Amino acid sequence: MKQITIDGFTLTAAQVLAVARAPHLPVALADSSRAALKESRDYIEATWMHDEAPMMYSFNTGVGLLKDTRIRVEHIELFQTQMIKAHCAGMGEPFSEEVSRATMLLRANAFASNYSAPRVEVVDRLIAFLNAGIHPIMPQKGSVGASGDLAPLSYLAAAIAGFDEAEVMYQGQRMSAPQAITKANIGPVKFDLKAKDASALINGCTASLAVAVLVAHDARNLLTDACLSLGLTLEAMRAEMAAFDDRIQQARPHAGQIKTAAIIRNLLSGSTRTTHEARAVQFPEELRRTDIPYTARIQDVYSLRCSPQVYGPVFDALDYIDNIVDKEINSATDNPLIFGKQGGGFEIISGGNFHGQYLAQAMDLLAMAITDLGSICERRVARLIDPTLSWGLPRNLMSGVRGVNTGYPVVQCSLSSLVMENRTLCMPGSVDSIPAKGNSEDHVSNSTWCARKAATVVANTQYIIGVEMLLAAQALTMTEDLLPGVVLGQGTQAAYAEIRKQIPACLDGDRWFHNDIAVAQSFVVSGSVRNAVIKKIGEFA
Repeated sequence: MKQITIDGFTLTAAQVLAVARAPHLPVALADSSRAALKESRDYIEATWMHDEAPMMYSFNTGVGLLKDTRIRVEHIELFQTQMIKAHCAGMGEPFSEEVSRATMLLRANAFASNYSAPRVEVVDRLIAFLNAGIHPIMPQKGSVGASGDLAPLSYLAAAIAGFDEAEVMYQGQRMSAPQAITKANIGPVKFDLKAKDASALINGCTASLAVAVLVAHDARNLLTDACLSLGLTLEAMRAEMAAFDDRIQQARPHAGQIKTAAIIRNLLSGSTRTTHEARAVQFPEELRRTDIPYTARIQDVYSLRCSPQVYGPVFDALDYIDNIVDKEINSATDNPLIFGKQGGGFEIISGGNFHGQYLAQAMDLLAMAITDLGSICERRVARLIDPTLSWGLPRNLMSGVRGVNTGYPVVQCSLSSLVMENRTLCMPGSVDSIPAKGNSEDHVSNSTWCARKAATVVANTQYIIGVEMLLAAQALTMTEDLLPGVVLGQGTQAAYAEIRKQIPACLDGDRWFHNDIAVAQSFVVSGSVRNAVIKKIGEFA
């Protein structure tokens, strides 16, 4: 991508991600949007900028319960400024720079559709901040996800306007907005806000959406990596593969279930480790009768055998969530909105597009789906270190002097703590509502918290899945001499080779430091293992 051009209708999640995570990717406003914004604004200036104009919410009236109070034209600019200051009531740690970038892009794109009626100069200012790499500091806490993300977006608006109190990140440093604007040389430090400018900037659940776009993408990659970690564990445990037969999936034809089984069959294609002959080899710590012939395992435990039925709903949930996010990206979500009238002119209509319930419920669903994904992966990690459950893998996957070296049970314990944290974060925020502002906002969505906790769940689960990859690779390393001539599947072999390349010392010895866990998590965040497999066998998800 050389440049992203926004028009309010065609922006994609991939483009939002590219701008959020590639600060040097320029953004521009489509000429058609620029012309439309100018047309509506010219009408506003010519028709409504007088004290006898119809009462239009937040344009020439107060907000909330002051909606019936007219704002005189002479006070409109002061009103816009005071509105921002009144709503800068957030708290807590700031959103990341990538969330700040995504928020500015999404807000500018919403304006480009010409339903919100700010001046085109407001859109240009947002784009100038983006292209210069100026990232408003927006506290994460304070929004209830209705009437928009008023608190965080007010901090964005304060930065755009060049308020002395507003802070931004610029070139790796935290500074005042006026300092950054001066250093970046993007125009006047003080940016006057006219009628509707401020209310357009702070209305809409755009901070919630920015987090949702990023977390939905990361969850999709996480699920792909969970297929890899599953494949590696199946290899490590010499699993029985009949459960992945396509005929079983077609008998219960959910798309996600069918897809999961197909991915695993592809990853393990050519594996001789997951065969009866490999399972017939008795490992030193494997508890098995030796006075009778080895009989087929028949079927594995649920965390192996039922993975298509557990992963499948996650695939299907993410498809639903992506549909919600894609629509929200090109939606106008402030209030009121402006529409062209048949025969010419415009009218302003009050509505409720700022309410974030779609996003709130989607993010609650994402948190639940990813939590259960992490739960089944953690159960497989627990099996990997227990020889009574792993068909003879070395206890705790320890090497060296027994007793002196203890292996990795505490790592599994740490993953359990993340699973429990995730389960608590699954309490739905979208069903919680506390009336606000004198009961004028008597039902709210809580979308910002829903998105934030979904992001935490994904971050936690990145550790779980990364560690499963690493421990499964450890198990493969420790037992490969017991199965001479046995080979891994085409995809799992590529994954194993990449892990061995990145962290060989951990796999060859009995050690584990925080850095090793961080490297395991980086397998998921960076996509290094996933990309190695794709390079070998092509797209598998």
